[in-house]
Amino acid sequence: MDFGFTIAAYVVAAVLFILSLGGLSGQESAKRAVWYGIVGMAIAVIATLTGPGQGLWLASLILIGLGAGVGYQLATKVQMTQMPELVAIMHSLVGLAAVFVGFNADLTILGVEAMKAGDGEITGTFAALVAKKTPIEITILRVELVLGVWIGAVTFTGSVIAYGKLAGKVDSAAKQLPGGHLLNAAAAALSVLLMLMYLNGAGSWTLVLLTLAALFIGYHLIMGIGGADMPVVVSMLNSYSGWAAAAIGFSLGNDLLIVVGALVGSSGAILSYIMCKAMNRAFVSVILGGFGGASGEQMAVEGEQVAIDADGVAAALDEADSIVIIPGYGMAVAQAQQNVAELTRRLRAKGKEVRFAIHPVAGRLPGHMNVLLAEAKVPYDIVLEMDEINDDFPETDVSIVIGSNDIVNPAAQDDPNSPIAGMPVLECWKSKQVFVSKRGQGTGYSGIENPLFFKDNTRMFYGDAKKSLDDLLQRIT
Repeated sequence: MDFGFTIAAYVVAAVLFILSLGGLSGQESAKRAVWYGIVGMAIAVIATLTGPGQGLWLASLILIGLGAGVGYQLATKVQMTQMPELVAIMHSLVGLAAVFVGFNADLTILGVEAMKAGDGEITGTFAALVAKKTPIEITILRVELVLGVWIGAVTFTGSVIAYGKLAGKVDSAAKQLPGGHLLNAAAAALSVLLMLMYLNGAGSWTLVLLTLAALFIGYHLIMGIGGADMPVVVSMLNSYSGWAAAAIGFSLGNDLLIVVGALVGSSGAILSYIMCKAMNRAFVSVILGGFGGASGEQMAVEGEQVAIDADGVAAALDEADSIVIIPGYGMAVAQAQQNVAELTRRLRAKGKEVRFAIHPVAGRLPGHMNVLLAEAKVPYDIVLEMDEINDDFPETDVSIVIGSNDIVNPAAQDDPNSPIAGMPVLECWKSKQVFVSKRGQGTGYSGIENPLFFKDNTRMFYGDAKKSLDDLLQRIT
């Protein structure tokens, strides 16, 4: 049968996926980009079901229906605050799929070899494809499936631990077993040894042990990364899942899966690099768990946190001409973005300049704050990146920090022993006044103390962000 339609459909789907990735780089084009991705995936699924290896329609449709049902339930019930952990757990499924496909390929190779040695009949499209391969091509296939299994296993356990840390089910502090990096290095060396043994015909037991070593590496790597670096971890795992998908594509001989996996893998890696640069982190150090703890005794924080009520904040805003709002994960937790948007509208109606300052790693997922503000219909043109607004803080009358900690922490510049030393931050303390909306006096998700809260020009606006802003809006009309 001529499968030219399948190839053409794959090309169209690949182009749509590229357009989708390109469109997601801008807020105004993101909604259109999502539809590109949806249409591209629909074309890819239909082309796969009607292309080489078609069959088992009932089972395929049932599995697609189950997957669509689960996806719909998650999309409608999961709050925006849970998106980071949802993304992490979804990555784990891609990794697990890579492991299953790799073991299926290994079993198929063994089955084909047994059939060739006996009188059995080779059935199945993939088995028939394997049967036509030369010994060298079989070796290449084994290399591909080993890589797919290893990357998939690392992605699976790493994503599960990342989910646990983001969801608060696992301690966000960086923790490693005794031996730390040596254990990771030993597991990696063991993986290489087992791979060589597998490729030299030692048997499938080597693939099983290699999988266990990779599962340990994924677990131990992510456990050794602290909460301050979790946004990079999510992006990094996204890259891993892409490369795992590409490895699956090579094993199955599916060109579209190779292209899509490469797109996801490379874009995730680039994003991780950009985020590491924004945090003044070395990418290799982050992924090896080299950050997340202090390198020495941290600078003592002196002074006390001074509270202020809604009347005091309202009075200061009434006198201010320029205002910068800095949102963080606390805003997402409180679901206060609509209140923030309403506050912005009222202040702008009074003729005041209101802008938003977005740090590259604000929240627990890249672009988290941008999505929340877009959901609340905050104008795109007043939402600025850190590099665009950082120099304006000395001329700013009031900065309002809503649920942020690390991204406005002056210790990044002043304390060389801080876990975030050297990380570029929003220098809001240079404003004339700073108001920090915060639940209490805790250190936040990453557990790092923030000297900003103790500065003379800072006042703490304690309480749930949504309730605090409700009180403030009653005083600003």
